[in-house]
Amino acid sequence: MEEIVQAIIIGIVQGLTEFLPVSSSAHLIVLPRVLGWDDALITSSTFVVMLHMGTLAALLVFFWRDVLELLGAFWSLLRERSFGDDPKRRLSLVLLLSIIPAALFGMVFEDFIDEFFYDAVLVIPFILVIGAALLWAAERIGTRSRDLAQSNLGDGAFIGLAQMFALFPGISRSGITIAAGLARGLKRDSAARFAFLMGIPIIAGAGVWKARGIVTGEAGEIDLAVLAAGVIAAAVSGWLAISFMLRYLRDHSTGIFIAYRVVAAAVLLVLVVVNG
Repeated sequence: MEEIVQAIIIGIVQGLTEFLPVSSSAHLIVLPRVLGWDDALITSSTFVVMLHMGTLAALLVFFWRDVLELLGAFWSLLRERSFGDDPKRRLSLVLLLSIIPAALFGMVFEDFIDEFFYDAVLVIPFILVIGAALLWAAERIGTRSRDLAQSNLGDGAFIGLAQMFALFPGISRSGITIAAGLARGLKRDSAARFAFLMGIPIIAGAGVWKARGIVTGEAGEIDLAVLAAGVIAAAVSGWLAISFMLRYLRDHSTGIFIAYRVVAAAVLLVLVVVNG
């Protein structure tokens, strides 16, 4: 029962921090250590992979209409080789372009980065601050004058390149993507929507790539009840986080998340120093 409670708590944290621009990977590395949890499944990469499947489910449930429309638009673009008067055709190509850099970078470096930062916890507070600085700068330079339908291939390339740095714990996939979208002149809620939509293939691809250990049996024994508890918690909290972000950013800046990152970095740094 204790493992199920831990799985639910970690799942809730994953669901929230995957879509709030505060870095899910940093929280998943640090939280079990702070709470003294050492269960083999809870702290395993297998569990993290499956939690991401929970957040992927949240994205698909929330954006299922958008996904179907974008797939249909992309098929029409391929068939007619023209954007026509359908902005979704352009958006589908922009989103496709945006996921390529992160996908290639992740295939090469993700395992190394995961292993390095699991032990190099002291570096994470500084990356949290860097992520906060990027959001702050994007808020200052962004014009926030364009909707998602007005995004272009330049946006896709720029946001895609920025997305590569999301692999570093503390940067945040949604955070770096929102910052890049703001820097390109997108409105805050449009930048968030872009981040979430491009997150669907990114999270799905990363999950399939990391799940190879589960399929081959390298992950070992898995408690399905614990796994299910974490995945469901991640899916539910993820859906709530998506809904909150899209509403919140219509009328508010990312300032609250910038402040949270700085405070979290300070607290984590103190904990690391005090506990060696």
